[in-house]
Amino acid sequence: MIIRKSPSELEIMREAGRITAMALRLVGELVRPGISTAELDEAAEAAIRDADALPAFKGYHGFPSTICASINHEVVHGIPSKRPLTEGDILSVDVGAVVQGYYGDSARTFAVGRVSDEARRLMDVTLAALEAGIARVREDMRLYDISNAVQTVAESAGFSVVREYVGHGIGRSMHEEPQVPNYGPAGKGPTLKQGMVFAIEPMVNAGAADVESLEDGWTVVTRDRSLSAHFEHTVAVGDEGPVILTME
Repeated sequence: MIIRKSPSELEIMREAGRITAMALRLVGELVRPGISTAELDEAAEAAIRDADALPAFKGYHGFPSTICASINHEVVHGIPSKRPLTEGDILSVDVGAVVQGYYGDSARTFAVGRVSDEARRLMDVTLAALEAGIARVREDMRLYDISNAVQTVAESAGFSVVREYVGHGIGRSMHEEPQVPNYGPAGKGPTLKQGMVFAIEPMVNAGAADVESLEDGWTVVTRDRSLSAHFEHTVAVGDEGPVILTME
């Protein structure tokens, strides 16, 4: 069942989203060659707690950190460490905050210094895929209209979308029904109704779509070790179209 949120619930989720966006912006301002992802994690946690919210990821199913920090061929769920970022890396950061029991969730891929043309194009296309998916978050459209829009943008650029990991409903739980794939046939799936909220999150690979998990039990990487990018927003179905909740 897809849970529709009331206006009062959406206001709380908007606050959770605002804090999530603030933490993600702060991390982006700190990203540079030489800084470690552990330092970024500490900054994000402090910012979220200072805003009277809770880090959504820390302790979630045992995850040890506030942010997921995935570098280059790491797709999602990278664990922050003391490893310093280097010039030319791309860093995907996923973060969430909880306010009064409601979740916000957002991700962005950052360039570390000057990056390759391929890396820049991958980031640009992944962001464009997210924006195309968000544009389909309208009442009486179908869930897979979102999925198809993401897939079309990514694959038209010669990239591939990850299939093992998908977006999701979100509210009082981090992951609610339904799953929101980044691929699928337009015109299929549940009909979108006002008050539904989704975390839409394209994960796009420069190479093949295949991924695998590392021995840490969390970090997911591209099987061919090609670059991967990840962008995400929490989005509600509003009365006049999409409402992005993870904005400052």
